Amino acid sequence: MSTVAAALARARQSIPAAEARLLLGAVLGRNHAWLEAHRDDVLEAEAAQRFAALADRRAAGEPVAYLLGRREFYGRDLAVSPAVLIPRPETELLVEVALAAVAGRANPRILDLGTGSGCIAVTLALELPGAEVTAVDISAAALAVARSNAERLGAGLRCLQSEWFAALGGERFDLIVSNPPYIAEGDRHLAEGDLRFEPPIALACGRDGLDAIRHILASAADHLEPGGMLHFEHGYDQAIAMAELLMDAGFTDIEQHHDLAGIVRVSGGRR
Repeated sequence: MSTVAAALARARQSIPAAEARLLLGAVLGRNHAWLEAHRDDVLEAEAAQRFAALADRRAAGEPVAYLLGRREFYGRDLAVSPAVLIPRPETELLVEVALAAVAGRANPRILDLGTGSGCIAVTLALELPGAEVTAVDISAAALAVARSNAERLGAGLRCLQSEWFAALGGERFDLIVSNPPYIAEGDRHLAEGDLRFEPPIALACGRDGLDAIRHILASAADHLEPGGMLHFEHGYDQAIAMAELLMDAGFTDIEQHHDLAGIVRVSGGRR
């Protein structure tokens, strides 16, 4: 028999206190305030076992987002699974840039390449109710997560399984956005932290990490309306390479946007 306080104390021996509270709260369906007010309550055996199992998995490095099955993005709770990249705060910058790119445009057609959880596409569909948003991913499992998020949050979204543009025929869009894999294969960070558990296909691509971006740029102009914009999220040290790749692909009005740390994390241009 264990109390709430005792269970949390045991978990804190191997994981941070805040994570222990999150996991126990998820098991019990309660918030932090409830846990504090019921520290002496006895946990049912099943709940105690479930919590201990989650704490052990977290201690082994498994991401909290996967353990909870959700992650907040742009003020909304999104479902996640090991089939998709965990949404990160820096990707909200790409959303902000995308919203600015189509500001004042009626019913823009937007394409999200490599949608994963759908965090970008779902957010844009909700923030721009008149937009026609298409979410593309090569992974059927990832698309299932994106579709689930769209349905639960009430976002109008077309989900399409495709390797980048392959299934889009001659379709054209006013805006293309992408958070593609951009880590160099063999980068030491791939063996650290949450990245160890995330889908490799969503993380790394090529010796310099830019192969997926090169592939997208090779065909992007054929899928953009005249004056349409293309924006990528990319690595902290890829700003110069991104500007060169965009110019080499014939894009103009090159834009580069800084995150809150002052690092260029989003680059794009106009067809």
